[in-house]
Amino acid sequence: MNTELSKLSQLEKLKRQKEIIEARIQQAEARHKQRERKEDTRRKILLGAYFLEKLKNDAMFESIKGELDSFLTRNSDRKLFGLSMLDNETAFLDPK
Repeated sequence: MNTELSKLSQLEKLKRQKEIIEARIQQAEARHKQRERKEDTRRKILLGAYFLEKLKNDAMFESIKGELDSFLTRNSDRKLFGLSMLDNETAFLDPK
């Protein structure tokens, strides 16, 4: 009977260790995903800054602005590029 208790407590100890390891894995995965999102955001910012600088004195900006006119559907985004606001009938609903 004593060995049964010993085996049971050993099993409980192993289960607890498994829970701790699984929690550590989840935390590490969350940190990794957060780092990836930050890096992706940073890439987008740098790429955007690069193109804005290149297009500052370029006639191509008007062409890209035309493409943005059909791409951007949120009025808050359109305002950033000096595009006309969409009315409620033609604007896509913003889920946020």
